[in-house]
This record gives sequence, structure tokens and C-alpha cells, in this order.
Amino acid sequence: MDASFFKGKKVTVLGMGLHGGGVGIVKYLAKHGARVVVTDLKSREQLAPSLEKLKDIKGIEYVLGQHRVEDFTQADLVIKNPVVRWDSQHIKAALDKGVSVEMDSSLFFKLCPNLIIGVTGTKGKTTTATAIAEVLRSAGRDVVQVGIGQVSVLDKLNEIKKNTVVVFELSSWRLSALGRAKLSPQIAVLTNLFPDHLNYYKSMDEYAADKKNIFLYQKTKDWLVANGDNEMVMKMATSTKSQLLKFSKTELLSEKSIFLKDDAIYWKNGAEVKEIIELRDLKLRGRHNWENLMAAAGACLAFGLTVEEIKKGMTGFKGVSHRLEFVREWQGVKYYNDTAATIPEAAILALGSFTEPIVLIAGGSDKMLEFGEYAKIMLDKAREIILLQGKGTDNLLLELRKDPRYAERKIELAESMEQAVTLANGLAKTGDIILLSPGAASFGMFVNEFDRGDKFKKAVNELK
Repeated sequence: MDASFFKGKKVTVLGMGLHGGGVGIVKYLAKHGARVVVTDLKSREQLAPSLEKLKDIKGIEYVLGQHRVEDFTQADLVIKNPVVRWDSQHIKAALDKGVSVEMDSSLFFKLCPNLIIGVTGTKGKTTTATAIAEVLRSAGRDVVQVGIGQVSVLDKLNEIKKNTVVVFELSSWRLSALGRAKLSPQIAVLTNLFPDHLNYYKSMDEYAADKKNIFLYQKTKDWLVANGDNEMVMKMATSTKSQLLKFSKTELLSEKSIFLKDDAIYWKNGAEVKEIIELRDLKLRGRHNWENLMAAAGACLAFGLTVEEIKKGMTGFKGVSHRLEFVREWQGVKYYNDTAATIPEAAILALGSFTEPIVLIAGGSDKMLEFGEYAKIMLDKAREIILLQGKGTDNLLLELRKDPRYAERKIELAESMEQAVTLANGLAKTGDIILLSPGAASFGMFVNEFDRGDKFKKAVNELK
């Protein structure tokens, strides 16, 4: 497929949304001569920010506040928003009529001739993908990052040159489209797998099946870099046809592996073992970040970089916004933003990254996840606890109340991030850490987890 495919085609874009992806798709299609219909259940008023970005593009038909069946059954192509399920009535109507349904991810793979390093996992995707990109750039490679943050996927096609390496962060939703197209990246990275998005998926098995598409259609010469400590990942990886490179917190017997030993990261290639980097030379906190960097090292080795090139790139890597991000030290207290911890397992890892006393800001909306272990670790690790209101917080409180220690603790509830930061600041002492690590989703009180993190940083930087 090339861009000329779209000329004169009637293409329905299902779900323009407000995060930029839909706008990027519409711009790309219009640029290449498609006849575009945008349909979204949101109103014109709700979509005003996105519509403003498209105001200079002529010939787009907008069907807002409703969906018309004919826009799906009489189209040449339908491109759906990631959050729309494949079994929605309108997607099924299109498929029943033989109309192709794509997502931005599957179109990108079909339109991009270059090597793609794909990264997925429940947590660690962005840190791992960014680390891979930074190490490759440090080694002199031209790199385009795709799927990270709220940037249009198809817009990135304009940045690709002959020798560009693509690093694509792939959510389970975007992987679902690759599965239907029977496509996988040449180098696949699977950081971990935990229960998540069970407000969208009907079961953990359904969620895992989408994740599996990261390597399911690889060829024997391709690479899968996988977490050797994650039971679900290892069970899934038994079906890979590609070359397998495991990473682990302990030394593995595998012929090719990356592991932690004696406060350093090592690369084992058959009988040869080489040190990649000492942990003291890394700038990131937390064992989970060491795992992310081992995954990144594995991808770079699979690509063909040397150990020396990887060490050079990792030494300078400072991490990613919203993931254990240091915000400020004020009056002897350090503030960290870990808003990307949207599941309990991620927040537990964040709590384990500090030896200092912690004032924790947590809670939020619910994704049908279990909070029992987080509640226990929270009471173990946090000296003070402030919870943001939301359905997830209600469920978290139910678990906290089961613990006898709950009666001895005063847990504050906050109606806004500003109030949460003010409460935390009042409870903190010199030498403490104030940590935002919600372990829950953000919808309701915030636009998304990045909005939540931005509001935390704003409140912290305004303390006087």
C-alpha cells in the first residue's frame, strides 16, 4: 500500500476525539485525496478544539451526535478510534458488507517500508520505547518515535527517510488492528503483562490475546525481547516463531539473555557474558526502571548495536515525563510525579523505589482492577495517605478498611489535585517524599493521566 491508495476513496473516520489522533488521520486522508466522512457521537460543541484544527480543510463531511449506518456500509474504508470495540454494531455492519476496517496503527505498518521496533506491555512501554530511541540516536541512527503521547501516528510518516528506524509504542487496542492485518514488528518488546483495561475487555485472556499480536506474525529471523520474570509473558512467548531474547532480574540459563547481577546489567550471548552498565551510572530510580532499561538494551542488541554504544546511550537517559518524574524540592521535601501508574502494580513498584518516608497521593477512577495488595503495601510504605475521589478510590477504601491498621491511620480525601497537594504539603516533614502514584485511572476528575500529572506539577510549582 502507498498513499495513492486513498485518492478518490470514500473513507469514514469513526471517532475523531480530542487527543489529536483523529485530527491527524483526517488531515492525512484529505491531503491524499480521500473523500472523508467524520462521525462521532460527541456534539460539535464538545469537539470544538478538534474541529478548529480542521477548519481550513475543505470537503470534509461531519456527522456529529449520531452514527449513520450508510456511512459504514457504503464506504470504501472505515478507520476506527482505538477505544471503539470491534464488535460494535457499526463496525460489524461494515465488515458484514465487506468494507475494510483499519486503525492508524495497521495503516502505518502497511505504509511504512522501514524497520519497526514495536514496544508493548501493561506498564513500562513509554520509558522503554523512549530509551530505545535515545540509545539509537546516541549511536548515530535516525529515529522516529510513534505512538508516544498525544501525537498523530500517520503524521509521523512524513518524517521517515530511507534509513530511519521506527520505534512504535503499541497499546493493546492498536495491536488488535495489527492482529487482524496479520502484521507484527521486526523487533518486538514485551515489557510485562498485568490485569488492565478490564472495563473494556471482557476478560484477561481477551486483553492478553491483543498483546500477543506484537510477535504473533513475526518471521523466524525477527526478534522478541520478553520479560523472563513475568509468568504470563513467558507462557505467551512459548508460541513465538522468532528469535527470543529474555531479560530478568536474575541470571538466566538462556543462550541469549540480559540480566541483573552484582549491581550491573549484563548481556549473555552463548558462553560470552559482557557487562553493559553499572546501576550507579543510571539516572532512573526503581527496579522496574532497571527492567525497562534491560528491555531497551535487548531491543538495541537485536537491532545490532554494540554493548559500548548501548552503555553510552543509557548513561545519558534521564527518563520520561509523568513516570517517577522529579518535579521539585521545596523546604526539604522532594516531589515526584508518577501519574502514569494507572494500575495498582505500577504504584506498588513506585512505592518500592524510595527508602525515604512517603506522603502518598493515590486513587481515582476504576478499571475493574483488584486493589487488595496495593492497600496492604500502601499502609506498609506510606506514612501519610491522601486519596483523590473516584470510584476506584471507593473500592480502594473497602480494601484498606479490611486491614486492622486502617483504624490507626487518618486518611485524607481530596476533591481536587490542588487540595491534595496542599494537604500533602501540610503533612510532610523535612526529608520526606511526596509521591503522586495513583494506581487508578484518571477519568472523571481529569481529562486523562497526563492532565492529572500536569495539574500535580502546576500545584507543586506554585507552592510558596
